[in-house]
Amino acid sequence: MKHFRPFLLLFVLLLLNASAAEQPLAQSTIVLYNKAVSDSVELAKFYAEQRGIAADHLIGLTCSTEEEISREEYDRTVADPLREIFKQRHWWTLREPPGQAPVVTASTIHFVATIKGVPLKIRSTTGYRGDQPRSGQPGNRNEASVDSELAVLGLYLRQISGPTPNSYFQSFRAINEFENATLLLVCRLDAPTAATVRNMIVDSIATEKSGLWGRAYVDGAHKTGAGFAAGDEWLAEVTTQLHKVGNPVVYDDTPAIFPDAYPMTDCALYYGWYAGNVAGPFTRPDFRFVPGAIAVHIHSFSARTLRDPNANWVAPLLSKGAAASLGNVYEPYLQLTSHLDIFNNRLLHGFTFAESAYMSMPGLSWMSVMVGDPLYRPFATWLQIEPNSESEKNKSDWKAYHEFAIKNATRPASEFRTLARQTASRTRNGPMIEDLGSIEARDGNFPAAADCFGQGRTFYSNRDDILRLVLEEADAWVKQSKPTRAVDLIRSSLRTAPDASAAPLLRKFEEDAERAVSQATPSR
Repeated sequence: MKHFRPFLLLFVLLLLNASAAEQPLAQSTIVLYNKAVSDSVELAKFYAEQRGIAADHLIGLTCSTEEEISREEYDRTVADPLREIFKQRHWWTLREPPGQAPVVTASTIHFVATIKGVPLKIRSTTGYRGDQPRSGQPGNRNEASVDSELAVLGLYLRQISGPTPNSYFQSFRAINEFENATLLLVCRLDAPTAATVRNMIVDSIATEKSGLWGRAYVDGAHKTGAGFAAGDEWLAEVTTQLHKVGNPVVYDDTPAIFPDAYPMTDCALYYGWYAGNVAGPFTRPDFRFVPGAIAVHIHSFSARTLRDPNANWVAPLLSKGAAASLGNVYEPYLQLTSHLDIFNNRLLHGFTFAESAYMSMPGLSWMSVMVGDPLYRPFATWLQIEPNSESEKNKSDWKAYHEFAIKNATRPASEFRTLARQTASRTRNGPMIEDLGSIEARDGNFPAAADCFGQGRTFYSNRDDILRLVLEEADAWVKQSKPTRAVDLIRSSLRTAPDASAAPLLRKFEEDAERAVSQATPSR
């Protein structure tokens, strides 16, 4: 708890600067669309109108309607025309030494929104003039996402094999304060349907006004092998960050992903790995993220296509209502994907989606794609929000916990938890008491965890919330070597909710707990 103070100070600073930052964001943003795709034209206009982006910042390209293009097509139909526009409109300050590539010394454009219809990725090529492939991976790879190449448009690179180091990686400065004038933060407004893209835009802007409130679900994979441990480390750190600012988290660090029947309610943030295709609760017809949600699943080909709502991860997550996601169009290697602990940290500190994403990315001219409104700032206005009606009660529970965590950040951990438990009990704050139970379980204090989860069940009215806490409490009893208590709790819940979507999961847990009971009972 001693590390809470930086969050408190930064949130105050963001509160003072949030409104002043809005207009410069629009002024430093361009919108790219494909003239050959009617949806692309209309979505570009819609986004510009919603964000107050000037008409002369909309750039129509005449390019392929396919998601994958050749390197020659990228140069001829995307990069070269766009560089010429930057020069003509004086968005770049250039030095053009004779016989050498131009040098960008300043730029008035920092954000780029590529719209559905603009090609997604560039296939590999051979014999590219000026390229010097290196032996072995990743230095011999030159396929890339269009957006990641556009990020380094101002470098006039001919070296396309291997990633280009990202000077903005791990930064903690807004892009308009960053000294590297060549960097463009490119995000994509793209999804299987135009209607989904419109929802992403509308939900992002609406959420900025009220804040992104809800529960985070973090799904580790317990991968400890060489080259894999970093992913779980990122996700564990994300969980710690969210607990610190009073954002409730459900954290699963077992190899299996969240089961299909898991009662995943009020999902505002999702981070997970490492299944190849969308799975778990996200495949259920009734599942929806809260508006404005951010959802990321680490996988090598998570954004291989954005046109199929059932393929890989990014497109399905957006189709289920997420406003933003991160992915890869080809195999990037884990260390060259977005470091999710940095991404989440920067979001929590009020940076835009684009800034947070690029701060988390070690390499450019590579495989990554950031899908969402580049200007979206889901957490920048947390301290400004006031619930305005009785119908906002659930949202006020989220806010109450967040404000409590920030105001009591400097208390010792034991004192913080005692006071938080008292506050949650007095106010009957379900998300708060559930998160306290999760913290106790994380620290191995299972009696306290079971007590929190049991109390939390009485605070909730939604059946899925109650059953999620039943599962958590039962697990805490099993980990105390009291499986009989777990069996009794599960059976009681099944009698009252035999038809719940979570019932199969409860029955599976009951079977496992019964097995533990029989193993603990001496044979006669």
